[in-house]
Amino acid sequence: MPVAYEIARALEAPLDVCVVRKIGAPIQPELGIGAVSEEGALHVDRGTMRQVGVSEEELADLIAEKRAEVDERVQTFRRGAPPLDVTGRTVIVVDDGVATGGTARAALQALRARGAGRVVLAVPVGASDSLDELASVADEIVCPHPEAFFMAVGLWYEDFTTTTDDDVVELLDHARAERERTGAPRMKSERVRVPVDRDVRIPLGKEVLEGRLTIPGDARGLVLFAHGSGSSRHSPRNQRVAAELRRSGLGTLLLDLLTLEEERIDAETMHLRFDIGLLAARLVVATDWVREQSETEERRLGYFGASTGAAAALVAAAERPGIVHAVVSRGGRPDLAEASLASVRAPTLLLVGGFDVQVLQLNREAFEQLACVKELEIVPGATHLFEEPGALEHVAQSAARWFVRHMGASALEAAG
Repeated sequence: MPVAYEIARALEAPLDVCVVRKIGAPIQPELGIGAVSEEGALHVDRGTMRQVGVSEEELADLIAEKRAEVDERVQTFRRGAPPLDVTGRTVIVVDDGVATGGTARAALQALRARGAGRVVLAVPVGASDSLDELASVADEIVCPHPEAFFMAVGLWYEDFTTTTDDDVVELLDHARAERERTGAPRMKSERVRVPVDRDVRIPLGKEVLEGRLTIPGDARGLVLFAHGSGSSRHSPRNQRVAAELRRSGLGTLLLDLLTLEEERIDAETMHLRFDIGLLAARLVVATDWVREQSETEERRLGYFGASTGAAAALVAAAERPGIVHAVVSRGGRPDLAEASLASVRAPTLLLVGGFDVQVLQLNREAFEQLACVKELEIVPGATHLFEEPGALEHVAQSAARWFVRHMGASALEAAG
């Protein structure tokens, strides 16, 4: 809290607590074997637990004890008030240092469950291996002093006096009073957002990529569409899927990954649509452009890829870990991204028609190589283009549910 208080003052940002309690080993309380948070998030380091000889029964008792402590501190710190609404907002999680990373992981998971748009872990010092592991649950980590040989957080402080519950309450009160006194400006993420629906031209050297950007006013996430050939922004299938995503509270960028001249060449040779490196590079360019625009810079991003565009989406997701939060492939060729599959961190859904036999087998093989959160969903009775009655609607609804689940979109109810 003392560290977080100074950061909140510098950024003129609201300050709140995420109450987490470390589960210490019975014979060595400072050795963390896990952590629990006020949102019910639980992290247990089974390896350390086995090393110190903690049984499952002992673990259950420790968890119950720590959850009771969490409930007590929530009441003490908030005095019945609700936590700050973090939905869709960038949240900076501050700790005085990271040793095993258990409490930090529990806090990050808790805030993600509350719908935070982007979660940044900020610590002055930490164990390098623990920080590497936390990279899978944080969108970004800021640590001036990552240490390969780490002993204890307290060794890095001249004054590591215990912060009491009264200290925490006092800091929260001071932070709240300062914001009220200075009239701190509303953070950008708090501004009312207006709907967007316009053509865009994304610079690509001397060329441009054409696209259509459509964002509902309450959208928290943005999905970029990637297709290997044909005009993606005018594709009736992509437009139908995009409409369903927007009904679910998501923005869409329907994008042509090839220029008009390249489309003409590809129509004759059919080779550019299989140039996955080219398509992925174009998608990365579009992704970086989106993150620089005022109307899209704070939104969580996802990819919807079709055909060879799905392979490009997976390669681009591997190149932008922590930026791309979800990927959906429709009748895609993930096998063409084979070298990047193990590096994809974004939760990935593969949608394949039940009658698309050859592509289904290729998806099954690629699915085994993915190391992220993943699902392979077979659409019954559908062929490669999902032209059968109800097939494309099935795809659109499944895609919407996947993106909403993993991108924290605002209209959760709309996606069922």
